[in-house]
Amino acid sequence: MRLSIDHRTTYRFSKPQDRLVQLLRMTPENTHNQTAASWHIAIDRDARMRRHRDGFGNCTTMLYCDGPIDGIEIAVTGDVVTSGSNGVLHGTREPLPPALFLRTTPATAADAAITAFARDAAGDGDILARLHRLNLAVRARATVDRRRRGAGRAAAEAFARDRATPRDLAQIFIAAARSLGIPARYVTGYCDLEGDHRPTPHGWADAYVERLGWVGFDPTLGLSPEEHHVRVAVALDAGGAAPVAGSRLGEGVEELDVEVTVVRDD
Repeated sequence: MRLSIDHRTTYRFSKPQDRLVQLLRMTPENTHNQTAASWHIAIDRDARMRRHRDGFGNCTTMLYCDGPIDGIEIAVTGDVVTSGSNGVLHGTREPLPPALFLRTTPATAADAAITAFARDAAGDGDILARLHRLNLAVRARATVDRRRRGAGRAAAEAFARDRATPRDLAQIFIAAARSLGIPARYVTGYCDLEGDHRPTPHGWADAYVERLGWVGFDPTLGLSPEEHHVRVAVALDAGGAAPVAGSRLGEGVEELDVEVTVVRDD
C-alpha cells in the first residue's frame, strides 16, 4: 500500500521571537514493512537543519531559526509504501533492551483502577492473546475524541473519563500492559483509517512478547497496526515521541495549528 502524507505545523507568536530551537521527530525510517519512497521537510523561512538520532533510535532533525520571528510553518510531505505483518515488527532499529520500557512516567503511571482493569481484561494464558484482549477492552472503554489537546492527559486521568483521544487510549494501554509486567511503549505516526483529515498525527502502542519481539496494538481501532500505519517515533510516553518539541527565546504567547492529511494511493 502507498500512503501520501501531508503534515503541517504552524506557530504564530503574539510578539516576535528572537530565536527558535525545535526538535523534529517527523521522519519515518525504512523497515521490513515500510519504505519512504519520498520524504521532505520544508520551512517557510530561513533556517538551519541538522539530522540526528535520539536515544530511542528515532531519526530526528534539529531546527534552528534566528529572529525576529512572528510565525513559522513546518511542512512535511512524502509517500510511504507499507506492507502487513500481523502487527509484528521486523527490521526496526532497537538500541535499547525491552526491559527499559517497563519504566513508568507520570503520563503512563497505572493507578489501582487501571491495574485492576488490566488484570480482568487480559485474563490468563498466552501473553499475545492477553494483549489482544486488553487492546479490545481499552477500545471499548471510551468514546474516541479526535480533538487536539495541548498537554494531553495522564493515563489515570484519561481512564476515569468516558471520552479519550487516540493518545489517551495508547497511554492507557501502555500503563495497563506495564502493570502486568509487559514492556510497552508509545508510537507516533500516521494512519489512513481515521479519515483523510485530522488535527494531529496518530498514536498507538507496542508491547514486547518473548520469542516474538515487538508487536503493535492500536486501541483506537482495536486492531494491530498493519499496512494502514506509518511508524515515525517511539518513546516511553507520548511526550517523548512528540513530532515537535523545543524552545523559543522571546516574550508573548504562541498559537499552534496542526493539520494532517493521509491519503491512500490505490
